[in-house]
Amino acid sequence: MKRSELIENIRRKGSFLCVGLDTDIKKIPTHLLEKEDPIFEFNKAIIDATAPYCVAYKPNLAFYESLGVKGQEALEKTIQYLKTNYPDQFIIADAKRGDIGNTSKLYARSFFEYLNVDAVTVAPYMGEDSVTPFLGYDGKWVILLALTSNKGSHDFQLTEDCNGTPLFERVITTSQKWAGEDEMMYVVGATQGRMFEDIRKVAPKSFLLVPGVGAQGGSLEEVCRYGMIPGECGLLVNSSRGIIYASSDTDFAEAAATEARKLRDQMASLL
Repeated sequence: MKRSELIENIRRKGSFLCVGLDTDIKKIPTHLLEKEDPIFEFNKAIIDATAPYCVAYKPNLAFYESLGVKGQEALEKTIQYLKTNYPDQFIIADAKRGDIGNTSKLYARSFFEYLNVDAVTVAPYMGEDSVTPFLGYDGKWVILLALTSNKGSHDFQLTEDCNGTPLFERVITTSQKWAGEDEMMYVVGATQGRMFEDIRKVAPKSFLLVPGVGAQGGSLEEVCRYGMIPGECGLLVNSSRGIIYASSDTDFAEAAATEARKLRDQMASLL
């Protein structure tokens, strides 16, 4: 998906919501366990209920890989279901890959040629030759980890060099030499608050994928105040548990729709 198409979807829907499909076999409603593919059945119901209120979906690969072949099949069926029934949705493989040369080339082939998703999250720790193999695919995106929402992000990401530049800022400025804002996004956690101001100083036009709103306590209003790009939005705000596990009963899809609609309405007013 091109940048212009993503921006148009955000404007049309009045939403920059990304629904995280962190589908845990131990957390889905028990009545689904009777199905042949309970993970896919759960995802399908969640997607049908929430698609009017979001512009993106983000399956976290760990939840599928933990189930072996059955999990991989559920992931592939989920992606194909989205592409067939909701082709305007931006699909992110949350894989956090980060290896060198030939290995990264194969990861890129897996996500962009085989699964044919729109974007993949990539860890930048190993540098340029671990990231550039993912670049150059038409309409595909690399989403680079920059300043994440977890507590341990402070262990390394805020470490400053001799000039007082934090590591996350160096990641952003250096990686912009590899690709522009039509091919690379950055992960910035909603829990980082006013640090979005610092992000926008070094990445004024880049889209940001923002986890941490909802269950992790990040403020949507604060993210938008300091991180939104006027006229383009420039944000994809992710919510996973707060939406998909809004209910553990047979009304799980309806409950998910309610939570997604609440967030969409907030986003529409902020846009």
